[in-house]
Amino acid sequence: MRICVLGNQARATFLFWRVLMLAAKARGHSVLCLVPDGDPESNQRIRDLGVDLRHYRLDRKGLNPAKDIQTFWELRKIFAKERVDLLFASTIKPVIYGCLAAKKAGIRHIYATITGLGYAFEADSLFKRVINKLSIALYHTALSGIEGVFFQNRDDAQLFASCGILKKNARVLFAWGGTGVDCAHFAPLPLPATDNGLVFLSIGRLLEAKGFREFVEAARIVRQKYPNATFRILGPKEQGLGSIGEEEIASWKGTVDYLGATSDVRPEVQEAHVIVLASWREGTPTAIMEAMSMGRPCIVTDAPGCREVVEDGKNGLLVPLKNPATLAEAMERLCAHPELLGPMGVCGREMATSRFDANLVAKSILDNMHVPDQA
Repeated sequence: MRICVLGNQARATFLFWRVLMLAAKARGHSVLCLVPDGDPESNQRIRDLGVDLRHYRLDRKGLNPAKDIQTFWELRKIFAKERVDLLFASTIKPVIYGCLAAKKAGIRHIYATITGLGYAFEADSLFKRVINKLSIALYHTALSGIEGVFFQNRDDAQLFASCGILKKNARVLFAWGGTGVDCAHFAPLPLPATDNGLVFLSIGRLLEAKGFREFVEAARIVRQKYPNATFRILGPKEQGLGSIGEEEIASWKGTVDYLGATSDVRPEVQEAHVIVLASWREGTPTAIMEAMSMGRPCIVTDAPGCREVVEDGKNGLLVPLKNPATLAEAMERLCAHPELLGPMGVCGREMATSRFDANLVAKSILDNMHVPDQA
């Protein structure tokens, strides 16, 4: 079987789906990874997995219909040329235009995975509501008639059903654990000493929906009471809709340290005591699962996706959405009681290995797609 894994970035596709691609190869299948070009380092990492790599053009954040139509036609040609038998598409535009192109190309088995809803489903302004209506129509057309749609939490599945995106006979599947975490790669490490104050780290693309503004405001509050506490943000800058601009990032200096982007988050997680994600909504937050695997307690919002991985008081703390004051209270609680960090970290590691291990997730996805073991 020729299996195509379609993504919107080489780096993200490698990080999130490398275990799935290796698992498909281990079952004796040919794997094609199809992503936009522009990241030579990640391209080579994908090739080193022993999978085939092809590129296509994608305006990942843009709203130019001409470019999206170009993406559709290019994908259709690639699918036909590569003789793809099964498509596994993830992220918004690859799901929409990939599934549409796959149907036109006659691919027999088409699966989409909804890793998060993104900008189009925030709908807190007139412009976003217009984008929301358009996205619903495109999703409905793209997902109609395909073999299955994977969701990473029940909230997203219920929203797609209530919006009329999914037909009544749609095969709804769940990838519990999202993309999963490589628990061997993200091995547990001892917590740093707490004598000089706690280090709080937030990881993600620089988007407003990741809750970085709330994190920065909460940091200002906490530092009034705990001036030795340190706050850091790690992740790539973004362009276009919903992104946080350079000037705003620069204004954080003195309150929060922006560390930039990295291909390996482990050194920064190792130096942190607590990982924070004040996101508005997630599929399943990979950065949090990686931190849990490394034995770090986490503070996240009580939002779809986030509450699937953190149990309040066990492996971390849940806080209300878009509320810097209560986020600050949670961080102050851990500053005042650092003895909570160790047990929460141990619990997080146990949850990661038992529920979110990427090998378990990959096996479940392949089994749900009826990919046979031909090895």
